[in-house]
Amino acid sequence: MVESFQKRYKKLNKNDVEKTIANYLKPIFGFALKRCKNAHDAEDLSQDILLKAFKAMLIKDDIDDIGKFIWTIAHNSLSNYYRNASKSSIGISIDEISEVIADTYDAYEDDTKESISRLRSEIAYLSKLQRNIIIAYYFENKKQTDIAKEFSIPLGTVKWHLFEAKKELKRGMNTMRKASDLKFNPIKFNMCSIVGSIGTETLDKFFRSSLSQNICYCIRDIAKTVNEISDDLGVSPVYVESEIEHLEKYGYLIKQKDKYIINFIIDIPTSKLLNIQNKMYRKAAKLFANDLYDILLSSEILKSNSIISPETNGERDINFLLWTMIPYITAISGENIRDNKISFDEVATVRADGAKNICQVTIDPGNLIVPSDYVQTKNWCGPANHNNDNYTYWTVDSNWSERRLHVNPYDFEKQRRVLNLYEKSKITPLGKDDCTWLAENGYIKMDNNEVPVWQIVILDNINIKNKLLSIGTSVKEKLLKEFNEIKLPYAEEYYNCIPKHMKKIAEYQMQFTFHCDGNFILYCINELLENGKLKEPTDDQRKSLSILITPNDN
Repeated sequence: MVESFQKRYKKLNKNDVEKTIANYLKPIFGFALKRCKNAHDAEDLSQDILLKAFKAMLIKDDIDDIGKFIWTIAHNSLSNYYRNASKSSIGISIDEISEVIADTYDAYEDDTKESISRLRSEIAYLSKLQRNIIIAYYFENKKQTDIAKEFSIPLGTVKWHLFEAKKELKRGMNTMRKASDLKFNPIKFNMCSIVGSIGTETLDKFFRSSLSQNICYCIRDIAKTVNEISDDLGVSPVYVESEIEHLEKYGYLIKQKDKYIINFIIDIPTSKLLNIQNKMYRKAAKLFANDLYDILLSSEILKSNSIISPETNGERDINFLLWTMIPYITAISGENIRDNKISFDEVATVRADGAKNICQVTIDPGNLIVPSDYVQTKNWCGPANHNNDNYTYWTVDSNWSERRLHVNPYDFEKQRRVLNLYEKSKITPLGKDDCTWLAENGYIKMDNNEVPVWQIVILDNINIKNKLLSIGTSVKEKLLKEFNEIKLPYAEEYYNCIPKHMKKIAEYQMQFTFHCDGNFILYCINELLENGKLKEPTDDQRKSLSILITPNDN
């Protein structure tokens, strides 16, 4: 809707302006609602933005880009909102303290200016309550009785905090704070993933900045206070404190008295670990993938009428079918023989946004010696699924496919729609709009009679699903002893690289090695590509590659 206004305008009459503003009512209110403290403020802000835009558009005759013009007004108005809100806030920031003190700078000598600067920084190292009391008393000139009422604490508590804060400030002024290497060489998360369900928020909302990522890294192995984290990062505690509160609220950090420690896995691979991992997956994939491939082709099960898949030149495209069946069977088969001593509920975190999951991120230490035959792709995403009452949408994503799978609500809405349309198609012909949407996303093609033909793989009944999975299970049973021997050196080395308080989560995840294991699937595909059994998909097949609809076990 907004894009349709990204044109060049010269002069607008009142009717044009009113129509334009009407189209921006919802986007502007959504913009304000996400950034304001409450809905009332959002309404006031959005009205202010639209009124300013309306008045300006009536008098200006040189607006080249309506959208850019309105959003510029929106961001400027938002800045004013933040400025006004901060002036009335008790929790004044260190930047505002700078402004208060700055007025007196010219009256002092250089050494006094430095002392004031140090004092300003040390105020940030106080606890939030002490900081607010100091600001209210010394900078806002409020009475101690009024401060006690505002914070709902006894007057004696206010006096005690003022006394303790002054002692803490004096101690801080006489201390030389030392930052760690993180101040000069911050880390960056390379890859984030979750096991379990997602909530209303995506991972980028939590690890949204370099600051939040480095806070987590700083307390990966040992719990630290806000001030200790601030010292390590060389950042004011004011900013660290707000990020920590956000991360703790959603369960990514755990508070231990006055200290914090992470509640998710941060992987820091070593050259030794990568070498062991590569050997493990290569050996296991060579054993499993080739056996599975040979059995599938010799049994001719892939030609079953219970499997729906695209055709090439009037015949079922077995290579395309294998791009779905190999990953699916590799991931799902053998559940009954998988180690399950630790349950998901024992290690998963229930988060404030409704999610229940295990989070894992990876950091590139920068000095890795990667094995020359190490298998990696730029856009690999392991098994992901979504289900309704009757069917499951299952997929993996990679740089061989022409789509990007992101773990967010949009993708699940898309998958839910596909499932619903598939069920609908079994009862009644799909309408034009539904067919158009499915075709645009690569799920169907229209034949010469304008009948939709599915371009993904579909298992038509439970029997064929169970037959396929039993093949994978039989191969894994045969290889179980070898798999356990192959895995042991990797598991021992991996546990050495994980903080002690995260070991149980690591042990839970290790149970899925060679089962619902994205790395193992990747190595299996690579093994079959390297030996020529599996061929790369055609350009036309990449949109619908490795997507499966299968019936649920009811």
